[in-house]
Amino acid sequence: MSYIADQVRRDDHDRYLCALFAPAAVREDLFALYAFNAEVAKVRESVSEQLIGRMKLQWWRDLVGTIYEGGDVPKGNPVVQSLADIVKRHGLARADFDTLLDTRERDVGDEDFADVSDLESYADGTSARLTSLALQILGAKDEASRVAGRHVGIAWALTGLMRAVLFHAKANRVPLPQNLLADAALTPHDVQERRNAARLGTVIEQVAFTARAHLDKARTTQAHIDKRALPALLPATLADSYLQGLQRRKYDVFDPRHALQRPAVGRLIWNGLRGRF
Repeated sequence: MSYIADQVRRDDHDRYLCALFAPAAVREDLFALYAFNAEVAKVRESVSEQLIGRMKLQWWRDLVGTIYEGGDVPKGNPVVQSLADIVKRHGLARADFDTLLDTRERDVGDEDFADVSDLESYADGTSARLTSLALQILGAKDEASRVAGRHVGIAWALTGLMRAVLFHAKANRVPLPQNLLADAALTPHDVQERRNAARLGTVIEQVAFTARAHLDKARTTQAHIDKRALPALLPATLADSYLQGLQRRKYDVFDPRHALQRPAVGRLIWNGLRGRF
């Protein structure tokens, strides 16, 4: 296993599993993309001050600019070198990288999500852009794949944010819509202090409903997508499983079984073999 593949296996295991369904010729390229994303996604947890986090994101912006302008990238970092390689090899759209990095600014700030639409916008700017880049690597550039990829990307991010509510709460950040929390007479402190699980569950359920709606929209295009798109869309299968787990536990993110749920590998293999997501 390559260094990059091993990093993705550790830092983004779900996407690692999905990437295994890609042809060998582009599998490492997907790992390179996902390794870059993992580095950017963990900026907030790796710093103690917002300014340092913003500086790290700016470093990545400058790096992307250097790659697209044909400059020399820093040596000795496998993620940086592999990112430069895949950008050149596949002609990846710079706009997707720019939007992803700009949206990640919210990770290092204190701005809350006002409502579900605000949360969807964040998911669109991060996960959906990453999915768009993965589709480009796979050579799936048709409209049906692009539409499916956007909805799968948003659904995947929403699912991940719900599953990580307690993780983010430890860092004094609650990635849930403020208007829904207010409607349920909750504050971020209820999450941080693990109170009012039933009322919090109503908020989680509404976000889960939105995630499912995006999965449904993605699947309306399933019969028309380029088959090469499948590895980038398979997170939909895992999202289904995670959402079902949340539903079984009545959307109680304080339930200790929540942290024990593992990816539905069997279902992933079955859908992968059938060419479905």
